[in-house]
Amino acid sequence: MPITCLRCTPFYVAAALAFAALGGCANHSPPVQAPAGAAASAEEAPPPPPVFARVAELGDTPDEVAASAVTSRITKVTVYSDRALVTRKAKVTLTAEPTVYRFKHLPGWVDDGSVRAATNAGKIVDVSAERQFLARSSDDGFRKVEMQHKAMLRLMAALDDELTILDAQRQHVKSIEVFSLEKLSTDAVVRDIKVDSYGQVIDFVSDTLRKTAAARRKVQAERDKLKPAVEASRLNLEELRKLTTLEETTVLVTLQGKAGSEAELSLSYATPGATWEPLHELRANSSQPQSVELTSFAVVTQTTGEDWRHAELSFSTQSSSDTERIPELQMLALDKTHDTSRTVMRRATSFNRAQRAYSEQNRQWNRMNQAPSKRHSEIKRFEQSYSSNLEYFEKMQSKTVRLFQGLQQRGTTAHFIAKDPTIVRSDGRPIRLRVGHSRIKAQQNIVAAPEDSLNAAITLKMHNNSGQALLPGSVARYRDGAFLGMTDIDFVARGEQFSLFFSVADQLKLTRELDRKRSSLVRNRRNRMQLSFVTTATNLSKHVMKVVLAERVPISENSEVRVSNVRISPKQKRGAQGIVRWTITLKPGEKREFRVSYQVDYPRSLILDVQRKRRSPSPSRPGKKLDFNDQLLDLEQAF
Repeated sequence: MPITCLRCTPFYVAAALAFAALGGCANHSPPVQAPAGAAASAEEAPPPPPVFARVAELGDTPDEVAASAVTSRITKVTVYSDRALVTRKAKVTLTAEPTVYRFKHLPGWVDDGSVRAATNAGKIVDVSAERQFLARSSDDGFRKVEMQHKAMLRLMAALDDELTILDAQRQHVKSIEVFSLEKLSTDAVVRDIKVDSYGQVIDFVSDTLRKTAAARRKVQAERDKLKPAVEASRLNLEELRKLTTLEETTVLVTLQGKAGSEAELSLSYATPGATWEPLHELRANSSQPQSVELTSFAVVTQTTGEDWRHAELSFSTQSSSDTERIPELQMLALDKTHDTSRTVMRRATSFNRAQRAYSEQNRQWNRMNQAPSKRHSEIKRFEQSYSSNLEYFEKMQSKTVRLFQGLQQRGTTAHFIAKDPTIVRSDGRPIRLRVGHSRIKAQQNIVAAPEDSLNAAITLKMHNNSGQALLPGSVARYRDGAFLGMTDIDFVARGEQFSLFFSVADQLKLTRELDRKRSSLVRNRRNRMQLSFVTTATNLSKHVMKVVLAERVPISENSEVRVSNVRISPKQKRGAQGIVRWTITLKPGEKREFRVSYQVDYPRSLILDVQRKRRSPSPSRPGKKLDFNDQLLDLEQAF
């Protein structure tokens, strides 16, 4: 067939040749719809399983299923500052021959060295622990998910290819339209134009573009329908790939006994990811001013990978890793002729391995256990919440470890049992559990130290007859049910007396000023400062008020600084640290005045040193109290 030049052919003939090239004619549009197979496959593509739903398919081998797997529950947990000791119990039927019972699906960071087993019947022959990855890339379940995802990707690629073809076809038809317009202008000059033929071209272009657009919308709709399934399949495959680095522990207990008899088998093990801190509540009632209610709590948070459901919970300040020994003294050498020192090094234990595994895997494990069937959006929210909880957990654990180390240095440990059963989930959320409650006698006192604060404090003097020690921690204060604020408490042993800040005595007005008429400053090689402070206390209430008012006189520990001419009014003796205390009774509306005067002689260079330190670029620590030298400089500036 000879080649025909389209430039030399009438436009309707050229259009006909173009129709043939596209596989259609003026009365039949070209095939532009999406491949039926791709559309049907996208329509019938099953939704991907939820994240972690495939874990069961990647689990036990037939041999393992045939073994004696036990169903156990956590019955007891002891929480330390940096770990938890977990006890599980299970019912088993004994056999005459040794039988292996498996405690399965435990976290991969179980401390091997802490695993213990016990039974109330029969004999334990052996206890061992083994670990395996939750998934392997060669597992059938993993390969099945991978193949499903690849099939979805092929469907998506087919739809993308169809969109590309439709876009190319549209451009081809548009080029025919442009070409026909160019031929129309040429043929209008050299020959007559047949309207029918031109109309056929217009109809062809319009119909083809319309059908191409409709086909494109259909393919795009199929693609949009398939896209969420592809994304969910991708995320599901990613999670399964993460499982190839996630371990679980199986503890194997070999047991034998009287055939057919029932036995209770218990398993205990330590795991990182748990901590607690003490918290107290103090409640006073105006109708019973001579006593208060004191409640102690343990605030526990854990990310061990296992929920504690109504288990017996206890809390200990003891270090579960330090070795106790009998106190003994070594020779105290005054020279270097003998090497008498001994270096004690803590051996690397199995808990170090458990801690590393926990740090690497706990996020993924808890995400899997806490949201096994949730959608990806819900899992995302869980991750955000878990990250925040984990940050809080790490801060609490760091603080608690330091706190309990301080108690151990004084040889003190304490153990508490939760009074109320509850569920403590492995999501890092703090749970407050009551560990002690008692009503104890309290004596209210008003204490004032105007030099430190012009707010007098109501304190409660109490005797710890609660039957257990009070640990250092925060105390929430309530009066008649109203929250007053927080304060702190130090360690209080059983039977020990202690005082606690309760509230501000707002009906006692205090003032403290420097009496300039009786104060003076003489600057010389040695400066001499005469100081007189006057304090007033006024009872604004309608009741008699008993107050302990404290002032102080400086004590020089520098031979170049001398304190003399001390006068105290009303007359009162100073304590060993220079503290003066008056115990006074103020009637309603009564005002009393107290005065402390003294003279300080000191070298002028001392003030120059203070000024030089203040100009130093090194910042002072926030909250640091000024020493007496700093106070002298400030007092000099007042003259």
